[in-house]
Amino acid sequence: MTNDILVQPMPWQDLTQFTSARIALGRVGVSLPTDEVLKFGLAHAQARDAVHTPFDIQALATNLQQQGFNCLQVASQALNRQQYLQRPDLGRQLADASEQLLLASPAAESVCIVIADGLSAAAVHHHAYPLLMTLREQWPELSWPTVPIVLASQARVALGDAVGAALRASLVIMLIGERPGLSSPDSLGAYLTFSPRIGRSDAERNCISNIRLQGLSYAAAAHKINWLSQQALSRQLSGVLLKDDSDDAFIANKGSALGEFR
Repeated sequence: MTNDILVQPMPWQDLTQFTSARIALGRVGVSLPTDEVLKFGLAHAQARDAVHTPFDIQALATNLQQQGFNCLQVASQALNRQQYLQRPDLGRQLADASEQLLLASPAAESVCIVIADGLSAAAVHHHAYPLLMTLREQWPELSWPTVPIVLASQARVALGDAVGAALRASLVIMLIGERPGLSSPDSLGAYLTFSPRIGRSDAERNCISNIRLQGLSYAAAAHKINWLSQQALSRQLSGVLLKDDSDDAFIANKGSALGEFR
């Protein structure tokens, strides 16, 4: 008897062509098919690898500097990956030397961008550079040579508040590796906070998530970051008070030409 006969397919099997989520796995009796059990094990291993892969901060800094970006390197108070995972509070605070470096640096004119490993350095390795290049193309009005690009290791989202405050920035954009899922170990997130300062809550940020080739495209993510950033600077707010109407703005400007967003 072949495996195809043993496996009972799910009625929504056709939906798997539209998503990488774990749906319509089928069954053999009351159990999952062997292929799906093996795929689950692989996905779990990829998620663990994403969390523990070291952030190659120097390679990213070199690539960005070659494109004319103004890069600074900082670290949180978490001394290693184990401490980072066990003490989330340390990942939200700048190491003393890093804080002094930023305080001694020129103040940001308006925007600073933080690129952080978060819970998936793989996401940063894969997506931070092309996303930043796309954002620069879509936001030519910004004085990019003067925008601080801060590369942060062992960092949580709230570390962007400390970075932005130290650089006296009006707006901080944090690009960070998101918590890996079983179908998305390399998803990048973007968090925007107006008037960053230590103690800001998540309700005071705007979040753009699932930036990756199988999720939100670089063009779509850059459009949202650009739109939200300019709205935040104009209206002097972010978070729950700033509704993301970027898709409506895109449709108004471009009509129904949504192909690049897919």
